[in-house]
Amino acid sequence: MNDHPALLIYVQQTFTAVQDTFIDSTAKNNNAVVFEDNEETGYFYAIDSGKDLYILDALHIYNVSDVVVLRKPSTLKILWTVDLTKAFLSINNYYHAVLILKNKAGYCRTAFPNSNDSWTVIKDRLLTDELIEHISNNI
Repeated sequence: MNDHPALLIYVQQTFTAVQDTFIDSTAKNNNAVVFEDNEETGYFYAIDSGKDLYILDALHIYNVSDVVVLRKPSTLKILWTVDLTKAFLSINNYYHAVLILKNKAGYCRTAFPNSNDSWTVIKDRLLTDELIEHISNNI
């Protein structure tokens, strides 16, 4: 990320992978995201805050069976851009996902699942360090 503080931490919470976890963040403009670990997988969701947890987009973060350090506390952060249109998911200071709500675009390190065509308008969902740099330079 660049050196100027362009991201606001809305949520910072300690959690442990493999434990049932639900962490939500709603920005002042009603854009909303949720991180969930259901003890099998971790996902980051774009949510329609006008409906009862209606999922607009889902981004796969991890399979619990693939997590190297199980049962150790991790620090999860949900950060928003100043204009509240982009949400970043950070676990232990590593960016795992970005949701760009105004563009209906979601990116994650696994590029899974494919875009859903009803909300997501992009096809390449792979989050790379270069893409994070590009997004952060255009905040």
